[in-house]
Amino acid sequence: MATTDDKLYFVDTNILIAASDDTRSSHAESHQLFERATNGSPRLFACGQIFREYLVVATRPIDNNGLALTPEKAIENLQSFKCCIQLLEENSATTMRLEGLITNYNIKGRRIHDANIASVMIENGLSAILTLNPQDFQGFAEVETYQP
Repeated sequence: MATTDDKLYFVDTNILIAASDDTRSSHAESHQLFERATNGSPRLFACGQIFREYLVVATRPIDNNGLALTPEKAIENLQSFKCCIQLLEENSATTMRLEGLITNYNIKGRRIHDANIASVMIENGLSAILTLNPQDFQGFAEVETYQP
């Protein structure tokens, strides 16, 4: 689904990875998204989990689906992203929301990471997430997925 610039979007880790790696099929669209966001439209949001996940993938080896960046280069990239992404807090309210989502949707295992993202979004009044993996958020009635 195409994005519209009048919305507020939470940004999934895979969008940052695609914007950083010109060999990925969605690189151009992801990179352009951040160029537009630098000018203020659309408005982008993330939480600490997204930034941590980016650093993990950015610094791990290419043969393990990483970017093989040095820690310094990965942090430099992250600083660039932070210029146009507003960081949302994970706090007691998001933790309570996470517990509710886990219970309501019977979430287990690795899907709890996705539920945490959903909890931060919901607690901050966001419903739209930009992701290259929309299936990760299927089943969360509160979350709409979009691709760049």
